[in-house]
Amino acid sequence: MKIDYLTLPGLAAPVGFSHVTVSGPGRLVHVSGQVSKDATGRLIGAGDLALQTDQVYANLFAALEAAGAGPADVVKVVTYVVDLSAEKAALVRTVRNRFLGSGPYPASTLVGVSSLVTPELLIEIDAMAAID
Repeated sequence: MKIDYLTLPGLAAPVGFSHVTVSGPGRLVHVSGQVSKDATGRLIGAGDLALQTDQVYANLFAALEAAGAGPADVVKVVTYVVDLSAEKAALVRTVRNRFLGSGPYPASTLVGVSSLVTPELLIEIDAMAAID
C-alpha cells in the first residue's frame, strides 16, 4: 500500500511524527495532533481556549488541504482539552462549527486531559479524512 508522509512548511517543524499521512486505496488522510502554534513554532492565544481552538483548526485544515482534502472529507476528529468542562466543550463546538459548517459532522471524540505536551497548550486535535 502506498503511504505518503507530508511535512508542511506552514506549520511548526514536527519532531517524531509527520504532519499528515495519506494511505490508499480509497486514500485515507491522517493528520497528527495539531496545536496552537504558527509556522515558526510560536504559541498563538496564550491562556485563551477560543483563540487556541481557532489556530488549531486553521492548522488542521491547512494540513488537510496539503493532502488534497477539505472539510467535507473529514471522517473522524479527536479533540483533547485540558481541564474539560461543559463551558469549554460548548466553546470548542462553537469554533468547530465555524470550520465544519452546519453538518453533517464527522465522527468525533472529545477527551478531557490533565495536560498536553507543554503546559501552555489548552487543546490538541487530530483528524482523519477520506479522499478519492
